[in-house]
Amino acid sequence: MTWMKILAFNCGSSTVKFALFEMGGGSKERLLARGLVERIGEADSAVRFELPGKGWRECRQAIPGHPEAIETALSCLAEPGGPVSGLEEIAAVGHRVVHGGEFYAESILFDEEVVRRVEECAALAPLHNPHNLAGYRALRARLAHCPHVAVFDTAFHQGMPRAACLYGLPYEFYERHRIRRYGFHGTSHRYVMLRYAELHGATPAAFKLITCHLGSGCSVAAVAGGRSVDCSLGFTPLEGLLMSTRPGDLDAGVVLYLITALGMTPEEVTRLLNYHSGLAGLSGLTGDMRILLAESARGNERARLAVEVFCHRVRRYVGAFYAVLNGADALIFTGGIGENAPAVRSAVCERLEALGIALDPARNLAASGAEAEISQPDSRTRVWVIPTNEELLIARETVQCLSR
Repeated sequence: MTWMKILAFNCGSSTVKFALFEMGGGSKERLLARGLVERIGEADSAVRFELPGKGWRECRQAIPGHPEAIETALSCLAEPGGPVSGLEEIAAVGHRVVHGGEFYAESILFDEEVVRRVEECAALAPLHNPHNLAGYRALRARLAHCPHVAVFDTAFHQGMPRAACLYGLPYEFYERHRIRRYGFHGTSHRYVMLRYAELHGATPAAFKLITCHLGSGCSVAAVAGGRSVDCSLGFTPLEGLLMSTRPGDLDAGVVLYLITALGMTPEEVTRLLNYHSGLAGLSGLTGDMRILLAESARGNERARLAVEVFCHRVRRYVGAFYAVLNGADALIFTGGIGENAPAVRSAVCERLEALGIALDPARNLAASGAEAEISQPDSRTRVWVIPTNEELLIARETVQCLSR
């Protein structure tokens, strides 16, 4: 196989992440550039761009919408001295798509049928799928010369056993409407699984892992034999852990009460659960864990409570998935919070000695944004920090899809 320049693209509601890789045969791959456009729609949107070995540069400018954000990203890639002399050098684009329903268990070339099915799933991931599609359409218009591949967050979890993915509703709701647990953050969970195996000189099939993706969105996965066997996220990205603005696990009766007793409309409830709950709702301040940890240290009780609830939820799922796996070789933290918040990792691992988890305080404190084992030498269950690299996995999936 010849070298190919693959653009990995992740288009969110207010953020665009992108990375350009040169991919060869086997494990030959290298990062050529990566970037991030944040706070799309604001007057002081942030644009960050990095060429390996030259460090990050950042600027602030008004970026009204996603088309402008995408144009900015492409301009960075094709600027003088950049990784491409012309956009025609990009051989393919891999797009992150959050919800693929039961339609897709692997990545697939984008076409009109794929677009239609992603649109069908948009109601199940309203914060994600519409923006994923907006990114695809805008890039398709600018890079019409190359294939575009959809890489699904849900694909890694498609093999979950039925006992793990079915709800206790009448079975016809699954048969007719495919109401079930799907799981998300599959690219992240799969990447850290593969990376852990690589670090230990073995295949993923050799390990049982509990992987914690903790960021703005959060999830825990139980991984055995290289496959996801359970995940905290469900039918939509609302289930499971407490998140930045989403509540996680919630008694369905609460939703009924909000509508029948408090008179809220379904649209109001949808907005409440997606935008105004979670860390932001509990603290009354923000969904940003960095700010909440600082405020908690200053004595802000609501901030402290939000952090405490967050860590309790993670700990509860770690214990549950340890039981699902009948033991685990390692607990892995990843995502913005998982990689950079030692206080959160420490709180999660408290009172998990029965699972053979013994955190090393000094190692934990020193680990920030880098691969590191943070457990004590005699810890029966190892604890690791492994920064995720979803863009690299998207690029790999794109190459594999094209080879199929």
